[in-house]
Amino acid sequence: MALKIKAKEKKMKFSKDSEGVYRYVMVPELYSTLDQQKVIEEAAIRCGVSQGVMAACWKGAGDVIRAWATEGHSVTLPGLGTMRFGLSAKSVEDVNDVKKNLIKTRRIIFTPSSALKQELSTTAVQITCYDRNGEIVKRVISDDDGTVEDPDNTTETGDNAGSSGSNTGTSGNQNQNPSTDPTTGGGGTPSGGTGDEG
Repeated sequence: MALKIKAKEKKMKFSKDSEGVYRYVMVPELYSTLDQQKVIEEAAIRCGVSQGVMAACWKGAGDVIRAWATEGHSVTLPGLGTMRFGLSAKSVEDVNDVKKNLIKTRRIIFTPSSALKQELSTTAVQITCYDRNGEIVKRVISDDDGTVEDPDNTTETGDNAGSSGSNTGTSGNQNQNPSTDPTTGGGGTPSGGTGDEG
């Protein structure tokens, strides 16, 4: 198994007045979405049970996960990781400023298991390079070190940074895109920043 990626040559402008330069930009291959019935059929085959039994188990597990997540629990998704509901909100100094409008967004937070991250880190990445005319010019396997991004281990900064440290995953500054952890108080990364061209 491998992840299939396209590197397409595109003209990129880094200012309004620039004529632009061509760079190879990584984009995913397009895959069709596997619907629920397809997943149930495959799972039933692998488990050796009927599709009806698998469908009932699937629905029952979904109902339990949804109910427990709504109560504020972090719920295990078999073989994948954990899911919990959270909030993105502003922080304030005065308790009298704590109002409903502090909450900016409600979030679904997924934390992958170590086994799933290991699976991703060892999965080959096949890159097909296309020039500006859409012609294939090269195929290569990535030789990156397999590092998997872990948003729960980022550091949040700023005057309004902060977390509730609860299962609700309430974050600090509304201008940030945090992923909080109820055991550590969580963190986040700013939505803006600097980076290399391209």
